[in-house]
Amino acid sequence: MASSSTATERRGIPGAQFVEDVETYLTQSGLDVNSALSFLQERLQQYRVVEMKLLAQQRDLQAKIPDIEKCLDVVATLQSKKGTGEALIADFEIAEGIYSRASIDESDSVCLWLGANVMLEYSCEEATALLQKNLENAKASLEVLIADLQFLRDQVTITQVTVARVYNWDVHQRRLKQATAAVKDS
Repeated sequence: MASSSTATERRGIPGAQFVEDVETYLTQSGLDVNSALSFLQERLQQYRVVEMKLLAQQRDLQAKIPDIEKCLDVVATLQSKKGTGEALIADFEIAEGIYSRASIDESDSVCLWLGANVMLEYSCEEATALLQKNLENAKASLEVLIADLQFLRDQVTITQVTVARVYNWDVHQRRLKQATAAVKDS
């Protein structure tokens, strides 16, 4: 009987071992019960730190995707108004809670905020292509992130089960020693 299944790694997240036979696991790892429990608790803490980072990335991506979609809609609206001769009336936020109204005449280009205090002017077609690519990349990144979070949750569960198995094995061994000592004393 194997003492544990092989642990895998996913994007830097170490895999957890499912321990079938605690005694063999302790012997092979060269740890006593307290050291093994400490190691497993430390691993759980590492998983929690990684989970917090992944959840923050997920929140950022989930906020970014609607923004990109909104930008795509604005560019599409500008393109649809092109050639009609009518101006586009838009309300935009200057600062938090402060809005202004603008009239946008026909335009062949738009300026996109790229971040890090960088804004570039693109043609409407280039802007649409860039935004579409960014949207696809953000959605793909979100899918990978969700898969990483699921893998991480599986590793947390496996580690928690292993902690319980090691602890229960230790309690069982102590009870056996107490029973053996009580029989010898009788």
